[in-house]
Amino acid sequence: FHGQASLGIIASKFMVEGPIKKDKTSFIVSARRSYLNLLKSSIISKSAGGITDNYFFYDLNAKINHKINNQNRVFLSMYSGDDKAGTSTKDSYSNVNLNYKSNSNSKLSWGNTIAATRWNHIFNKKLFSNISATYSRYNFQVFKETFNRTNYPATGITENQFYKYDYRSDIRDFAGRIDFDFIPNPSHYFRFGLHAINHQFTPGVLALTASEAITANENEGNSLQANELSTYIEDDWEITDKLKVNVGLHASTFLVEDKTYPSLQPRISARFLASPEWSLKASFATMQQNIHLLTNAGIGLPTDLWVPATATIKPQTSVQGVLGFARTFKDEYEFSIEGYYKKMNNLIEYKDGASYLNVDQDWQTKVEIGKGDSYGTEFFLHKKLGKINGWIGYTLSWSKRQFANLNGGKTFPYRYDRRHDAKIAVSYIASEWINVGLTWVYGTGNAVSVPLEMYGGDESINSQFSSSPFITYYQDRNDFRMRDYHRLDLSASYSIVKKRVEHQFTFSLYNAYNRRNPFYLQFGFDKGEKVLKQVSLFPILPAVSYSIKF
Repeated sequence: FHGQASLGIIASKFMVEGPIKKDKTSFIVSARRSYLNLLKSSIISKSAGGITDNYFFYDLNAKINHKINNQNRVFLSMYSGDDKAGTSTKDSYSNVNLNYKSNSNSKLSWGNTIAATRWNHIFNKKLFSNISATYSRYNFQVFKETFNRTNYPATGITENQFYKYDYRSDIRDFAGRIDFDFIPNPSHYFRFGLHAINHQFTPGVLALTASEAITANENEGNSLQANELSTYIEDDWEITDKLKVNVGLHASTFLVEDKTYPSLQPRISARFLASPEWSLKASFATMQQNIHLLTNAGIGLPTDLWVPATATIKPQTSVQGVLGFARTFKDEYEFSIEGYYKKMNNLIEYKDGASYLNVDQDWQTKVEIGKGDSYGTEFFLHKKLGKINGWIGYTLSWSKRQFANLNGGKTFPYRYDRRHDAKIAVSYIASEWINVGLTWVYGTGNAVSVPLEMYGGDESINSQFSSSPFITYYQDRNDFRMRDYHRLDLSASYSIVKKRVEHQFTFSLYNAYNRRNPFYLQFGFDKGEKVLKQVSLFPILPAVSYSIKF
């Protein structure tokens, strides 16, 4: 029976594992919960630039392992987790004609629930199988409510406007699979199996409330079901002591709305061990993905929606190649460099001016279909031994998209095109009981589309949700970069062991130099002028925690 627990001012967690019946049945349970949302204070709010933080997450894992006999085991497992992020913002401006005030609350949440059962059966020393049944649910919500008050001093008239939208998306999967591992001899390791999944998609349900014409309007998107059948086989083949190859084939069929999308996806990877110190590796893979990521190109809350292939929207396909080199030095240092290129087809993007808020349109009518590619080089240096150890990782990459009817047919950067991505982690073992850590991360800002001007449309608040709102003019797609993301985290821990129980005290500093990193952008006012404002989360956060292991 073992366990560990940690209690801190920002988050807490615990894990317990042990036998239910000796040598037959055992369990493990773990959980985490943060409570940043409970730490709202004037200090935190001011550090974040006047924006109130409201973020927390939780997750729960549980698993039971039962040994029927030496050839059969049964596993039951579940997972549940949720993330919620929210902001509260205020805006105002005044001139000789009017006084304007606006209060807005936004919320973004996403979560997963998973349950699974698995039967492991050993046929003999060379063959065993796993039969699994699973259920999973993914849910996503974006919520915003805004109250505007405009006072006209000359007339004494005050106008109040209120609007609220609540958008939800949902995916549920029921799946069954059987997987085999077969080891005929030390040079081959075969894996093969069959999978079947029933998908239930609800791409979006939107509820609106406004102070004017729209009092309640609900649009339930096009809910649909799809079935996916697949089979695969692969072989880890050790050709020589220096050359090892993995060869595989994945075949699948996606059935949706009386449409069938079959695919054959070969994959191969190889590793050549030139000497005990250095090696080469390469891989090639073709893939088909039946679920698309549909992300908003403009400013505002980040809304990453998952939508399925349909009778009119084909699955996305890709071809990817990778070439890498790795080198070790005196068993203490390890260096690797890896380059990759990925070509993608049947990608989707919102049309200009379209978004999930166009309630009178199906999402399929709001997208364009195009292609894209991603390529780059990754560098990694790892020091594994000594009092000072850690690693440095850096990626130089490009991710581009091209659509005939977007951006004049010209290539543009994808929202998550990240030119530079760097991470540094250092650990200093000061003594047997004291450990000091440092982590620094850096990433190029996301690419977004910012309008140059807006004209026409209806002055009412409801025009934001109609099929013909203001006409918004963009010069180029995703031609504006949010601020780069970077931060420094520091920690120091003191450990002591008494009677086989380990106690640890940890002091940490998140975002040590209080970098205001972007969460999203929105338009606001400054001295009567319309300006682009950044919404930030997580200022500098000191924390202390106590952990125990037994």
